[in-house]
Amino acid sequence: MLDSIEKLLILQDRDRKINRVQQELAQIAPERENLRGRATATQTQLDAAKTRVKHIESERKQRDLEVEAKKSQIEKYANQQLLTRKNEEYKALAHEIEMAKAAIFKIEDAEIVLMEQAEAAQKYVVRATGEANEAKKLADSQIAELGQREENFKKELAELQQGRAELAAAVDEVARSRYDRILKSKGDNAVVGIDHGVCGGCHMKLQQQLLVMCQAQKELVTCSSCGRILYHTRDMELTGGD
Repeated sequence: MLDSIEKLLILQDRDRKINRVQQELAQIAPERENLRGRATATQTQLDAAKTRVKHIESERKQRDLEVEAKKSQIEKYANQQLLTRKNEEYKALAHEIEMAKAAIFKIEDAEIVLMEQAEAAQKYVVRATGEANEAKKLADSQIAELGQREENFKKELAELQQGRAELAAAVDEVARSRYDRILKSKGDNAVVGIDHGVCGGCHMKLQQQLLVMCQAQKELVTCSSCGRILYHTRDMELTGGD
């Protein structure tokens, strides 16, 4: 195998490792945001539950005020009854008193419903509080683990990139330049083997001339279809044709 091919394969292996680490790093930020989003969602549910409790309590207070207002009306009408001497006015005031009492009964029925709703809402708040606390605790723990993973990946990436510069410097400039161009367009599969007469990158059948040149191992050979750099070893079947 050509010395330049051997060095390019080592360099390519390093580039693949670098790519893997970069992909791992790229996934951390979205994963972190996802964890924060889950914790925020449970907190939002808790806040909504607390707001509902406050709203129900506000309605209950409003109903209490309405009851007191009706009681004041009843007292007012009763006093007016004591002062009137007209039977029709007395009956009219009595009717207003009955109407006010009926309104009180109706308001008190509504208050019972509100009390039941308040009790259920309070229970939900307790449950939602536990869920929100647990979600935050879990998110904090997992985010901390992600942070540690991120630091480890950054360290590994720095070491790999430093090593890459040394490996790249050891490759012939012409071969390295060709490799770098292919790397940008084809990804980390720039140097590929030949097996059964086909390119290991695009899997297209290779011309016999290319197979012979590759087997001779005297110069860099590229696939006529995809442009990848080709190599061959004795473990690979070379059978192919025009």
